[in-house]
Order: sequence, then structure tokens, then C-alpha cells
Amino acid sequence: WRRMGSTGSAVQGPSKGPIYLDYNATTPLDPQVAEAMVPMLKTCWGNPSSSHCYGMEAHVALDNARRQIATSLNCTPEEVVFTSGGTESINHAIRGASFSQNRAGRGNHIVTSAVEHVAVSKTCEYLAKYHGFELTVLPVNEAGSVSVETLQKSIRDDTILVSIMTANNEVGTVQNIRELVLAAKSV
Repeated sequence: WRRMGSTGSAVQGPSKGPIYLDYNATTPLDPQVAEAMVPMLKTCWGNPSSSHCYGMEAHVALDNARRQIATSLNCTPEEVVFTSGGTESINHAIRGASFSQNRAGRGNHIVTSAVEHVAVSKTCEYLAKYHGFELTVLPVNEAGSVSVETLQKSIRDDTILVSIMTANNEVGTVQNIRELVLAAKSV
């Protein structure tokens, strides 16, 4: 087994330090990533939205990074959105999907579970409270799992989004996402 030392280096075998299991939240910085970042941090520190030379240099670097990622993901650079972290990404994805589906006339019903990360649950609650979306929060069993049958019963003609966490960051429950997706698609 592996443990991360206080310097971020891997330690093999037994050790006196804690075992870090919250890789959903954050991970130690890979040394290759750190090495690639150093030149940007030292010489390309301008605001990419600014029109001065430092900003333009940062803008070019950001565009290059966006193109490289798009190539790796087989998408267009315009489809690559950089955010500050998980919460902002989740908020952007849930709000974007919900508003676009709603504007297209597909409905206003969102389904999520009672054990979602707060970034998901608060965003869904916000949409219900301030934008009139209907929210169904699915219960979980004693192991923290959503049942396929409960999910199927919750889906309606106006359901536009189902958001269920694959692996719970608090208790470690891993949902049977494959079965839940198949169930959602079968309704």
C-alpha cells in the first residue's frame, strides 16, 4: 500500500503518518506538473484578461493550454472551460444543464440524492428556491446507496437532470452508477 509523506512523496509500506484517502477533494501535486508550472509562475504571471504585455503573454499561454487539452479530449478549444475548482465546476455544470434544458422546453425537474456533496445539493436547492425548478432528493439505504427502483420511480416526463455522486467523499460509498444510468435511460 501507499502513503503520502508530508513532502508529497510516496512512502511504501507501513509508516507512522496518516493514510490520505480524500483524492476526490485534492491530490498532491505531481512533480512533472510542478516543473511545467514553474516558468509560468515566474515569468508569465499577468492577468490573461488584461491588454498589457504581461496579460497578452498569459493569454497566449492560456490559449495554448486550452488547445492542448482540447486535442487530448477530442473536442474544440471553445468547449474547454477552466474553473477555480470542483465547486465552481459543479455549479457551472448543474446550472448550465438545467437552464439550457428548461429553456428548450424539456422540463424543470431535477433528481439528486440525500448524500450528495454540498456543492451539488446547494446548487440544486438554489435552482428550486430561486428559479422554480422542482427537486426530488432520493433517500439512501443504510450503506448510503441509492436504489435503482427508487431512481426509476422518481423520473418523470419533465426530468431534465439526474445528479448522483459516484463515490461519496465522506463515507466511501460507491454507487452502482452503471445500473443507475441504465435505469434512468429505461424510463
